[in-house]
Amino acid sequence: MSWSLERDDGTVTEWERSDGYATVRLRERSAGGVVARLDVMEQAVDESAYERERFDDREAAEERAAAWRDARDLDD
Repeated sequence: MSWSLERDDGTVTEWERSDGYATVRLRERSAGGVVARLDVMEQAVDESAYERERFDDREAAEERAAAWRDARDLDD
């Protein structure tokens, strides 16, 4: 299943998996840095999960978000 960019407004960037049961989000923090979050619902065919990490820079957060999307892509 592929991921699509659902929101990108300068503060929040969010991708949703095509089955609708998983999202990956980046959020700019007002205090600086970026929070990356993975949320896979219980209804998903793969194991449910919730992970959240803080990063000092956006590039590191984007790398983590890409890794989560790759790991949770159901097309493999």
